Amino acid sequence: MRYFVLLLSFFILIMAGCSKEPTPEERMTQYIKDWNEQNFSSMYEQLSKKTKESISEKDFKERYENIYQAIETEKLKVTFNKPEGETEIKDGETAKLPFSLSMETVAGPVEFEHEASLIQEETEEGKEWFIEWDPSYIFPQLKEGEEVRVTSSSPERGQLFDRNGEGLAINQTVYEIGVIPQGIAENKEEIIDKITKLLPISKEKIDQALAADWVREGDFVPIAKMNPADEETYQQLIELPGIQKKDVTARFYPFGESAAHLVGYVRPITAEQLEEQKDAGYSGNSMIGTRGLEQVYEKELRGESGWKIFIPDSEEVIAEKPAVNGRDIRLTIDATLQVQLTNELKKDEGTAVAIHPKTGETLAMVSTPTYNPNNFLFGWPEEELKTFNDEKLATSIAKFNKLYSPGSTFKPLTAAVGLETGKVDPNKEESITGATWSKEGWGDYEVTRVSTRLEKVNLKDALVTSDNIYFARAALSIGSKTFQSELEKRFALSEELDFYPFPIETSSVSNNGIGSEGLLADSGFGQGEVLMSPLHVAASYTPFLNEGNMIQPYLEMKDSNKPTVWKEGVLSQENANLILSHLKAVVNDPSGTANKPVVEGLELAGKTGTAELKVSKDAKGQENGWFVAMNTNDPRLLVAMMIEDVKDREGSHYVVPKVKNVMKAYLQ
Repeated sequence: MRYFVLLLSFFILIMAGCSKEPTPEERMTQYIKDWNEQNFSSMYEQLSKKTKESISEKDFKERYENIYQAIETEKLKVTFNKPEGETEIKDGETAKLPFSLSMETVAGPVEFEHEASLIQEETEEGKEWFIEWDPSYIFPQLKEGEEVRVTSSSPERGQLFDRNGEGLAINQTVYEIGVIPQGIAENKEEIIDKITKLLPISKEKIDQALAADWVREGDFVPIAKMNPADEETYQQLIELPGIQKKDVTARFYPFGESAAHLVGYVRPITAEQLEEQKDAGYSGNSMIGTRGLEQVYEKELRGESGWKIFIPDSEEVIAEKPAVNGRDIRLTIDATLQVQLTNELKKDEGTAVAIHPKTGETLAMVSTPTYNPNNFLFGWPEEELKTFNDEKLATSIAKFNKLYSPGSTFKPLTAAVGLETGKVDPNKEESITGATWSKEGWGDYEVTRVSTRLEKVNLKDALVTSDNIYFARAALSIGSKTFQSELEKRFALSEELDFYPFPIETSSVSNNGIGSEGLLADSGFGQGEVLMSPLHVAASYTPFLNEGNMIQPYLEMKDSNKPTVWKEGVLSQENANLILSHLKAVVNDPSGTANKPVVEGLELAGKTGTAELKVSKDAKGQENGWFVAMNTNDPRLLVAMMIEDVKDREGSHYVVPKVKNVMKAYLQ
C-alpha cells in the first residue's frame, strides 16, 4: 500500500512537470475570436494590468463601439496568422504575434496587417499571457490621444432635361440674401419691414434667424433665397443698410407651374423619411425628392455621398470614397408642349397627356390646378398662400396617373372588340328612335342618347354622333365575359404599367366582373365601372395609326426612338383603318361632335366624351369632358385631355377647342 501511494505521488509529480503552460498563441486565438464577435468586454478582460491602468473598460468599449458605429463597420474579419510551431519566449520577454484585419466601411474597404504584443503575468492559477493593447490595433495610423473622424461630401444632384435639352430641374446659382446685425442696428424695425415687403418672408422668421445662438454682430445671417432674374427686387434689397448676398447653388425649376406635377420638387428630409432611409446615406441636412420625377428618380438623381475616415491630428487618411454625382436624365417631354397644354388648362381642373402616336414617346403630362415648385426655395407669395396653402398643396396631386371614367372616348375600343369578334357589322344600320332605350326586364333603367337626328345608325354614324344606344347594344351583343376578356387581352385594361417610370394606376373594365346587362350596356359607352388613366387612354388610340398594334409609351430618351409594341394585332389593319376613317369624320363631318372649331391645314381624327359621375342611379353627378385627338398626316401628336365639371360649360365641346389650339400651335 505504501508502495502504491509513493508511486501515485511520483506519477502526479511527473504529470505536473509535463503539464503544458498556456501559450501566447492560445490567448491570441481567444482574443481574435472575441474581436470578430465584437465582444469588447471579453477583450478587455484579456488585457494586461498595465493596459487596464491606462484605459477603463467603459472607455475601451466605447472607443471601439463609437468608431465602428461611426464608420458603419460591416463584414469585420480579424485573422490570427498563427506561426508554425510554438513560439519560444524567455521569461519577461514580449511575444509578438501577427494578425490581419479587413472590414467594409462607409468609405470603402479597410485592410491592414499588424502585430499584437503579449506579456506574461502571474495570476492565481499561475502564469497567463495578456494583450498589451495599443490604439493602433484599431487602425495602424492611430496613436494614443488621437481621434478618428468621419466626414461626408455631397454629390451634385443629377438634372432633368426635356427632349431638346431644356432644363426641367436644374442646379442653378441663386442669391442667398443675408442680414449683418450691426448693419441694421440703427433702423432695425424699419429695414426688416422693408425686407418683408420685398420678399415672401415674415418678420417673425427674420427675428428668429437673428436670434440664433451662433449669431454675432458682424455675421452674415441668411434669411432667404431669391431668383437672380428678379433684378428689380434684388437692387431694392441690396440698397438697404446691412443687407448682403452670397451666390449659392440650389434646385431650380425653369418651367415652374407648367411642369410641377410631372417634375415634382426637393425639400429638406423629414424625420420620418430619415428613419425610412436610415441605411441610404442621408443625414438630417439632406434634400430629398418629394414628388414627381424628383421622387421617382431619387436614387439616380441623388448620386452617392463621398466619405472620408481620417485622423485630424496627423491628417492620416484611413479610407476615402469620393462622391459620385447623380445621373442627368433626358426625358421625351417637350417643354414647349408642356407649357402650351398648361396654358389651355390654366383656368380649369383637369389633366392632359400627349404622346407621339408612332413611337410612344411621352411628350407632355399636365395636371391642374398647379403651383410653382420654386416657391419651396424662394418662399410662397402671400396672395398665393391665401388660395394655395400647405393644406391645399398636400392634396394637389398629379391627375394624369389617376383613374377616370373615359366616357365616350371608350367607344372606339368597344367598336374594335365588336369588329374583331364579328359581333358588330360596320355597315348594318341599327334602328334607333327617340332619346332613350331599354330592354324588357330592366325596370326603370334606360340608356340615353345625345342626338335623335338619326333613326338608322351604322358604326360610322354612331361614332360621329356619339350614340350611346348603339354602343350599349354592341356591348350586349358581344356578351359580358367576352367583352371584358377581349378588352383586357387587346387593350391591356387590367395590366400594371410596370414598364413606365412614373407610377400609373391600373385601368380596368369592372370591379368584380360585369354582373348585369345594365352594367354591360353602360360599359359599352365608357361608363359603368370602366376606369382608365389618361396615359392609358392615349395609348389605346395608337392601334388606329399603327396597323392595329398598340404602342407602349415611354418617358426617358433612348438611343433609338424605335417603338416598342405593347399589344400586337389589337385589331386587323383593315379594321384599324376603318375606325380611323370614322374618327376623322368625328372631326371633319359637320355633324361630328368634334367638328367645331374647324382648324384649317390640319388633318385630325379624334373622339369626344362626357363621363357623368353619379353617386346613385337617380342623382345628377359631375360631368367630366374628354377629347382625344391625333393628327393623321405624318402623325406626330396624340393628346388626351380631360376637364372636370363641364356640365354647364358645353360638356365635352368645352374641351375640343383647347386641344385643337395645342394641335395647331405645336404642329404648325
